[in-house]
Amino acid sequence: MSRANAIHRRCINFKVQQAGICYRPTANGMPLRDFLRCNRDFHVFGYFFFRVIRGILGNVLGYSHIPALNMRVKPRGRYCRLLNGTLDRIDFERGEVFMGMQYDSGQDVYGVPDWIGGLHDVFLNSEGTLFRRRYYKNGSHMGYILYTTDSNLDKDLEKKIEAAVRGSKGPGNFRSMYMNIPGGDKDAVKLIPVGDIGQKDDFNQIKTVSKQDILIAHGMQPALAGMAPENTGGFGDIDKIQLFYRQNEVRAQVQPFVELNDQLGQPVFQFDFNAGIDTI
Repeated sequence: MSRANAIHRRCINFKVQQAGICYRPTANGMPLRDFLRCNRDFHVFGYFFFRVIRGILGNVLGYSHIPALNMRVKPRGRYCRLLNGTLDRIDFERGEVFMGMQYDSGQDVYGVPDWIGGLHDVFLNSEGTLFRRRYYKNGSHMGYILYTTDSNLDKDLEKKIEAAVRGSKGPGNFRSMYMNIPGGDKDAVKLIPVGDIGQKDDFNQIKTVSKQDILIAHGMQPALAGMAPENTGGFGDIDKIQLFYRQNEVRAQVQPFVELNDQLGQPVFQFDFNAGIDTI
């Protein structure tokens, strides 16, 4: 679902990048690269995994990311990783792998991403764009019924008209139809449109409302999501917006990482929430 919508994807990317800017790697800790990957898994799936790298004497040398997609939770604090395309799996020893997650009140095995409540808006926004793409790709930009009532219409000509109508457009949401009803009058041929660009489908409203809901689900301010302001005043002081986001949203988002410090026995995950921002 992280690829389903540009706004949704942008929010996930921004949250991962902001936490990465604030992250402060420690000696024998987790490198920035692995933290960014764990954090992306966290924002996509609602949970993440990493492995403890130990030396011959059992001392901790560092921590490395494990892709969460194929990881599974086993009983008694153990984990395994399924291998793509095979029935094999890698089983990890107890204490070899650690898991962090966004708590879900419905179960306590896996986490759930905090944006899950905005999933329908992600689909609505994407399907609105897809519908409009098909509308223009349709060729005629509308579906219609070509209706004739001429009883003297030649059968071969009728078939040719029908074939021409069917082949006059590309694939899309709209269908065209030809029909001939003998017993014509002065209006022997009529074009009855089914859909018309002039009949508003509330495309802009759908995109705007769903966009706002997606931002709310992610806890993102429009200014930080790359949105264009809809008024001349803009979004306000971007530095203050950024500082507020760091001190509230980012600080809360990295809590599942900070909580693991107690289990690891050392402050592996440390953050500076003012990194790159001048004090206001």
